[in-house]
Amino acid sequence: RHVYNGTGAGVGLGDELPPRNSRVLTKGSWGAAIVDGLMVHSDDVHVDKFRMSGFWDTELDSILRNLGRTTLLFAGVNADQCVLATLMDANFLGYDCVLLRDCTATTSPEFCMQATVYNVSTCFGFVAQSVDVTAGLRRGVVDEDVHAGEAEGETPLALDPKAKD
Repeated sequence: RHVYNGTGAGVGLGDELPPRNSRVLTKGSWGAAIVDGLMVHSDDVHVDKFRMSGFWDTELDSILRNLGRTTLLFAGVNADQCVLATLMDANFLGYDCVLLRDCTATTSPEFCMQATVYNVSTCFGFVAQSVDVTAGLRRGVVDEDVHAGEAEGETPLALDPKAKD
């Protein structure tokens, strides 16, 4: 049984997906829209994708390399389909990949999510919680600001009680 077409006929891409009859992986469809509640900024980069992986037949790899990005955070739905396909391709292209477990879900059976987490953590990257990544990013930004101040002769500010410098 094919996930997008129960008869197994065709590849499923572009077929209507119930309950909204939105076309699968089709630009301009409800299924390809940015989710309500996600803030979009004027300087955000938008890449349309037409296959399970965001890297296939898109400019995503070129954009990331031009921006100097080497570590990518992954979140979304469906974990065992589009998210995993994009994460795997990113890994194959040499990116460091982190799956945000609490920001990722699937409509597939639970064993699919378990297999996705297992495969990512053992083969393709890392699995983390968003709160831990956010805390680490905040520390990194603070650390950069503190060390920049040191270069200008300012006294370093230790926000982490375990930090020694």
